[in-house]
Amino acid sequence: MAAGIGALRFPDVLSRLHAATKPQVLGLAVVLLTIVLRVPSWGVVSTIVLIMTFQLLTQPMTAHMLGRASYRSDALRHDLLIRDDLGRDIAEHERERDDDPAR
Repeated sequence: MAAGIGALRFPDVLSRLHAATKPQVLGLAVVLLTIVLRVPSWGVVSTIVLIMTFQLLTQPMTAHMLGRASYRSDALRHDLLIRDDLGRDIAEHERERDDDPAR
């Protein structure tokens, strides 16, 4: 419910990503904990640890890549950014590419 409210109420893509990823990971953790409490065996626990580890490793990367894609496609509000590190890095990379004599 928190992710749905955040997706509707927040003004831009980056805020909505934050609202969608945090409750999703917490909800999965609660469901997996319930499964462990219901079926306490080593096979279930090891599988749940693998699932949660994979989720914690991939969810931030997924949100990061979606954020970068939304930035590059101008799908976010630049006036809401506090600090624009990606814009600075992109501009620096384009400057280096333009100064390259081999090009």
